[in-house]
Amino acid sequence: MSVILFSSCEKKSEKAMDTARENPLLTEWNTPFGVPPFDKIKSDDYLSALRKGIEEKATEVETIINNQEAPTFENTILALELSGATLTKVSRVFYAVKGANTDDIINKTGKTIAPELSKLSDDINLNPKLFDRIDAVYKQKENLNLDAESLKLLEEKYKNFIRAGINLSKDKQDRLRELNSRLSVLSQKFGDNLLKETNNFELHVTDKKDVGNASESLLARAKKESEKRKHENGWSFTLHRVSVNPFLKASTNREMRKKMFNGYALRGNNDNEFDNKAILEEIVQIRFEKAQLKGYKSHAEYILSDNMAETPQAVYDFMGNLWPAALSQAKKERDALAANMKSDGIKGEFQDSDWRYYVEKIRKEKYNFNEEETRPYFEINAVRDGVFLLTNKLFGLEFKELKDVPKWHEDQQVYEVLEADGKHIGIVYLDYFARESKRGGAWMNSLRKQSNVDEYITPIVTTNFNYPKAADGQPTLISYSSSQTFFHEFGHAIHGLFADTKYSSLGGTSVPRDFVEFPSQVMENWMGEPEFLKLFAKHYQTGEVIPDALIKKMQDANNFGQGFFTVEYMAAAYLDMNWHTIEDTKLRKCNEFEKTSMAKIGLMDEIIPRYRSTYFQHIFSGGYSAGYYSYLWSEVLDSDAFEAFKETGDIFDKDLAGKFRKMLSQGGTKKGMELYKEFRGKEPNIESLIKKRGLN
Repeated sequence: MSVILFSSCEKKSEKAMDTARENPLLTEWNTPFGVPPFDKIKSDDYLSALRKGIEEKATEVETIINNQEAPTFENTILALELSGATLTKVSRVFYAVKGANTDDIINKTGKTIAPELSKLSDDINLNPKLFDRIDAVYKQKENLNLDAESLKLLEEKYKNFIRAGINLSKDKQDRLRELNSRLSVLSQKFGDNLLKETNNFELHVTDKKDVGNASESLLARAKKESEKRKHENGWSFTLHRVSVNPFLKASTNREMRKKMFNGYALRGNNDNEFDNKAILEEIVQIRFEKAQLKGYKSHAEYILSDNMAETPQAVYDFMGNLWPAALSQAKKERDALAANMKSDGIKGEFQDSDWRYYVEKIRKEKYNFNEEETRPYFEINAVRDGVFLLTNKLFGLEFKELKDVPKWHEDQQVYEVLEADGKHIGIVYLDYFARESKRGGAWMNSLRKQSNVDEYITPIVTTNFNYPKAADGQPTLISYSSSQTFFHEFGHAIHGLFADTKYSSLGGTSVPRDFVEFPSQVMENWMGEPEFLKLFAKHYQTGEVIPDALIKKMQDANNFGQGFFTVEYMAAAYLDMNWHTIEDTKLRKCNEFEKTSMAKIGLMDEIIPRYRSTYFQHIFSGGYSAGYYSYLWSEVLDSDAFEAFKETGDIFDKDLAGKFRKMLSQGGTKKGMELYKEFRGKEPNIESLIKKRGLN
């Protein structure tokens, strides 16, 4: 195994920088609870720190390989688990910041370091001498008297080397290295293109009647955006979800809705410098070739062999049980919306860009529901307090705000998480607001994972959102569904915070992809319970508890449109599976393939997949390839799990919550279904999901 070398000019440049200023990423973090020193870190610190981490990791692994003693669990498996501490520490911070507060230097660093990290990974995972030591320990596993978690670690390390291709011939390994390096570059480029394409779009409106029933808060943000883009008047709407979706719901100008919708639906598909078609087409080819090299029929078969679903056919069968009912419901909704459109005197066919406007219109007409009525009850800090309250009622958690700890952005809030008896559990960062430096969506990161080898290391996690920030001095009022997102991401956070394993690689969210969304999605269920809603949903001005009548209207209105939302999600899940069940290296043209895939499942013309291929970041620049179905798979688990709470007669039942916490604390030390059955006492019932979605 060789250590990565750099040119003399790079070394001189880095040495000169280090002489002038010590890299804070490489020093001891003398901060509260050991959080990263964000106040001292500069963007150009990351590259040299990452490279230092790579060098240290390579040297430590070389030491394991050259150990003259016979291979043991301690000198091989445990040593490998603990190697690369600097690289782990720095890379966790780097990728968290890159997702939430990037800049040109950080983006450039990401492009530069990706192939270097890929090479390091291959140098380790394809090293025959290292695997010989791992194999020697693995063959003795029955005689080592290992505890259950250590045995699981041994099995995972062994399995990971097999899945990485250690048993392949030298020429196949060389090809695998080429593919891995290229894939790391392409995935990075896909995400960078999407962020730039999203930020570049603008719909500038000068006539207020064209924004229809837009809320004052939306108009205020659009006015601010217009000023930022140097317009003298009007409102500017962008492709960030906090702008595009509210505009599509509110605008009475059908042509403008179409322009906005197409701007969103054609991201990465405009034949410009940010086009993603050729990139994803090559990614798909590379993934298939890698799977083939490793002896699998497709990338999906390779990925799913290590998930709860196990096979592509199991995923297709699972979705096939839900698709006909969802599609039927969506068609009924379409017919109702199209009839409403015709009653407005509008001729022509109902279109994809009409959905959100007419769903909102019917909600107002049929259910007398206006989402703006609810926003005052969901001020962002009140929602945060609601999340804290729920975790307190279930698990006894307490939260203490830390105002003087370093942050990567001034808008972040940071909390110490405590047991009921005051014992420290971990730290959670909350990053609420959308900005151009942040990728879209919502997600959780671990800045430091829990472990307990030589000492107990507590976790540091982050939750990241894209809520629209209110004007200075004004409250940030969010929707009910946006509040659900808060609960969802905090479910991931407590998964990381509750980790109680010896080895960090097995703890927290280190579970199969189709299990990882379960702990987050189950948290959303409490949002639908009036008993809980009324504990925190209070008017930000008057303190009035959200009225029962408003809750009823909101729930009835939100139930309308479930066919549409289920179909657009499932269409994306089918698209993901179809891309990754390809069994040859023939180049598929993106738009043609997507059209054929959607025709195959009978997707109606008036709905597009929630994520079309060219902006499907989950699968082409994230970790969800052949795994986007997992949200629905996990919803079966979460629906069934919440049913267990309801069966007790107390949705805050502490005994059941204790079992739930124990399940989360074990991370990936056991199979997902085994963990679930220990919690629930049986396998989940899909009927809970069908009932929840109104598809029966």
